[in-house]
Amino acid sequence: MAICHGFTGSPLSMLPWAEYLASQGFAVSVPLLPGHGTSWQDLASTRWQEWYRTFEQSYLELAGQTRTCFVAGLSMGGAVALRVAAVHDVPGLVLVNPGLSFYDRRVKYVGALKYVMRTTTPIVEDSPAPETDETGDYSKTPLKSVHELKKLFRAATRGLPEVQAPALVFKSAVDGVIPPSSVATIERHIASSRLKVVTLPHSGHVATLDVDAPTIFEESARFFRQHAYDRVASESS
Repeated sequence: MAICHGFTGSPLSMLPWAEYLASQGFAVSVPLLPGHGTSWQDLASTRWQEWYRTFEQSYLELAGQTRTCFVAGLSMGGAVALRVAAVHDVPGLVLVNPGLSFYDRRVKYVGALKYVMRTTTPIVEDSPAPETDETGDYSKTPLKSVHELKKLFRAATRGLPEVQAPALVFKSAVDGVIPPSSVATIERHIASSRLKVVTLPHSGHVATLDVDAPTIFEESARFFRQHAYDRVASESS
């Protein structure tokens, strides 16, 4: 499966999950998105379509080598995975605290604000999760990139009626980064009749590195096995 990291993040936040899935026999790809893993200045020079195309290409390459290829993502990576699932016939997708909306209402005006404010302070969440030793300098968040993120969220939301694949969504009970409205939007608009939402009671936003990570790892592996079997069985019948 192809797994997408989040905004200003890197594959390091996905590494324990990817390693667990690999140990279970799955082929896993976790690409580094453009503008990530370096600096906020680099991020500001990229567009959401570049983030999407990089992940989509990773998915297509792995799908060409395997019989079934799933998509998964954390936060912004969840929006990217949803977009791929709207365009391609994926057998299933797993999302962890997927982003489609913002807490900060000022994002409504970010298209104009980016011309008067170059950067803003990153969101810092109180969480039991350990520090993520991710690469790059993202001590500031470029508003130009927040605007790109907003456009990505809009594109992913528009594509929800095209997502037919089974979906497993993990949502932290307390998430200081992504509001509950994101999962509510998925529940309202996704075309799939096979949607399951699992609450993570003890984790913050980067739940793949938090207390409930084993739940994500184990349940996602079970989900992948079940739907890989279902896809192969349907193709053979």
